[in-house]
Amino acid sequence: MENMQEGQQGRQRERRWKYERINYFDKYNNKEFRMRFRLTKFQFHEVLTQIEHKIVQININNNAVIPTIQLLVALRYYATACFLQVVGDFIGMSTGTAQIIVHRVSHAIVNELFDKYIKIPKREEDILHLMAQNFEISGMIRVIGAIDCVHARIKSYGGDDAELWRCRKGFMSINVQCLVNSNLEIMDIVARWPGSTHDSTIFANSRLKYRFDNFECENGIILGDRGYANSRYLVTPLANPETPAEVLFNEAHIRTCCMVERCFGCWGNMFPVSNGRMGTRFQTPERTINVILATAILYNITRRDSRKVPQSIGHYISITQVHSPPCSDDRQRLIDEYFSRLV
Repeated sequence: MENMQEGQQGRQRERRWKYERINYFDKYNNKEFRMRFRLTKFQFHEVLTQIEHKIVQININNNAVIPTIQLLVALRYYATACFLQVVGDFIGMSTGTAQIIVHRVSHAIVNELFDKYIKIPKREEDILHLMAQNFEISGMIRVIGAIDCVHARIKSYGGDDAELWRCRKGFMSINVQCLVNSNLEIMDIVARWPGSTHDSTIFANSRLKYRFDNFECENGIILGDRGYANSRYLVTPLANPETPAEVLFNEAHIRTCCMVERCFGCWGNMFPVSNGRMGTRFQTPERTINVILATAILYNITRRDSRKVPQSIGHYISITQVHSPPCSDDRQRLIDEYFSRLV
C-alpha cells in the first residue's frame, strides 16, 4: 500500500512555473527601448492602438497576456531572430505562449496595417513628388521605384516538394520581391514564392505587372537589373553601352537602382528574421510569410519619419513631359530624348 502511494506521488504532475512578465515599455527610456525593439515608444503606441482590438484576450483565470506585452514579444523576436524560448525567457512566459503570440501579432499587423503602409501612390501629385525624389539621386526621370528580389532564409518544410524552396545560393528560402522608392520604403511586396523561382517569374505573375499593363501609372517606369526583361515600363541597364548617352544612362540607372539593395540591407539589419542570416524556423509557409510581411510594415513605419520633401519638383516638371504618350521601348526613348541632351 505504501509503495502504491509512493508511486502515485511520483506520477503527480509537476507544479507549473509562474513567470513574472516584464513590461519593458515602462522599464526603458526611449533610446534603450528602440535599441531592443527597433521602434520608438511613439511608433510602438501607434501600432498597438491599431491592432489592439485584434490581439486582446479575455481569460477567466485573469492571467491573460495584455496586448502591450504581446507586441513586445513579437518585436523582440523580429529584432533578434533568436529561438522563441529565449524570447519567452526575456519577457517572462513559456515557449509555447511566445510562439502563439508571435503568430497572432503578425497576423494582426498584416491584416490591419498592410494597405496603409505598403502602397504605391495613386494621386497624380503624389506620383510627381515620388518621381522628383527619385530624380534627385542621379537625374533619372519618370522613375517610380526600383524592383528586385531578396531571399528570406527558412527551415525546410519537408515533403515531396522540399527542394523547390532551395535557392541558387544553396539554402532554403522564400524569394521576396519588393518595389522600393528613394526613401528606401517598400511600396509593393510579394512574399509567397519558393526560393528556386526566378525573379522574372515572380514579376510576371504579380499584381504590380498587372497595374502597369493597365496603365495605372501611365508615364512612370520602374528600374530593374538584367534579370528582368526590358519592357515599356520596366527599364533595365544596357549590357554593352557604346555611345556617351548610353554610358550616362547606365550610370544613372545603376545609381538609382541601388536603392533597392540599400533597402534590403536596412530591413535585414533592423529585423534579421525577415531576410537576415538567421531566418525563421516555422513549419508552414503561411506563418513565415506573415512574419516577413509584418516586418516590412514595421520597417516602413520607421522609415516614414525620414521622408524628405523634394526640392526640385518645379525643375523636374520643367524638364520632362509628364503626359508623354506610351512607348514600346522607354529605355531607348530615354537615351535618345533625354540623356543625349546631357552629353
